[in-house]
Amino acid sequence: MSGPNGDAYRGRKRVALYSPGMVGLGHMRRNLLIAQALTSGPEPPIVLVLAEAREASAFPLPPGVDCLTLPAIRKYTNGYCAPRHLDVPLRELIRLRAEVIRSVLQTFQPDLLVVDHLPRGAVRELDPALAWIRAKGGTRCVLGLRDVLGEPATVRRRWLRSASYAAIREHYDAIWVYGDPEVYNPISEYALPRDIAVKVRFTGYLDHRARLTFADATGVDPLSELGVSSGRLSVCLVGGGQDGGPLAEAFVQAKLPPDTHGVVVTGPFMPLEKRRRVQQLAARDRRFRVLEFVREPLLLLRQADRVVAMGGYNTIWEMMAFGRPALVVPRIDPGGEQLIRATCLRDLGAVDLLLPEQASPPTLSEWLARDTPPLCDLRSRVDFNGLERLPRLFDELLGEASDDLWSPDYEHRVASGAV
Repeated sequence: MSGPNGDAYRGRKRVALYSPGMVGLGHMRRNLLIAQALTSGPEPPIVLVLAEAREASAFPLPPGVDCLTLPAIRKYTNGYCAPRHLDVPLRELIRLRAEVIRSVLQTFQPDLLVVDHLPRGAVRELDPALAWIRAKGGTRCVLGLRDVLGEPATVRRRWLRSASYAAIREHYDAIWVYGDPEVYNPISEYALPRDIAVKVRFTGYLDHRARLTFADATGVDPLSELGVSSGRLSVCLVGGGQDGGPLAEAFVQAKLPPDTHGVVVTGPFMPLEKRRRVQQLAARDRRFRVLEFVREPLLLLRQADRVVAMGGYNTIWEMMAFGRPALVVPRIDPGGEQLIRATCLRDLGAVDLLLPEQASPPTLSEWLARDTPPLCDLRSRVDFNGLERLPRLFDELLGEASDDLWSPDYEHRVASGAV
């Protein structure tokens, strides 16, 4: 490479991280945490994140990592997709995004592409890029999956219909599951065919507290900016907010215990009329504050005494990183992902669970005032070592791993006849 800094990046590996987004911001936060893990070693790769939310540019980025933002897509609860902002047909937007992704990868020439959640991308937009990678060679591909994808029969039907099994067989060298099979094992739950199951590597959960390294560097304390400086704190999180209106409304109508403040983050995707309704209800009690978006929710969770939240992957494991008393009100849809995850954690004694139809102001008031017994010591029962394991998985894929990648104990725990 030529240029004044050529020696600094000559020979360094390159990684591209694709995040489909569509519903919330969890995909983006997870990819940034993965980027942080991969760039933490003595020979950090060059990392480019492909995201699809305007808010991505507001997140603290690890050093040496940059982000390219795609025009956004909205996904409704019935599975229908549409452009979030651009007033163009969905087909035209997907064609635009697909061409941008393929062109960027051709220019960037990554050694590793990590695709989050969807083997063929949003509305199959990765097909041209994956075909180019297969024809060119030289780029390893990883499918990154959260712990729970949905109700097993639904997931199997969806993967068959979308030709995801075929895409995994043809394009992917490995599958990284960001979870612990002791909590939920997608190999057995989704009856993965053996030729796909052998590609699975369980990373363990990602310890989101590591993000505070960059969040604290900004010097921004959301509570101080809100004028909340003393007393106890109850926080309500509804992910991106697209369908979080009912829970946010119930929370701001709940009766807060004495010497307690309540903060609700509506998310940037909550419809405007819903957000205004939440703000109007919160104005009845001066101890409530409403935020549309925070760059780093961990700054709130770190100070929270109690958390009420929906059951998305990132929100749940951000809460679990701090071990705060948590009440989960999962989204109920045909996929069942959030309910399954919340049920698993309730059975472990890590959270309380309330169905959406039960989440009224009185029930939330009762939970907020309840003397909650200590949660189980989740870290003694669940693998949170994903950030330490990811760089070794990276080396494994690129042929640089040591023979002791997996400890005997971990091999025993994930052994299912497939891994």
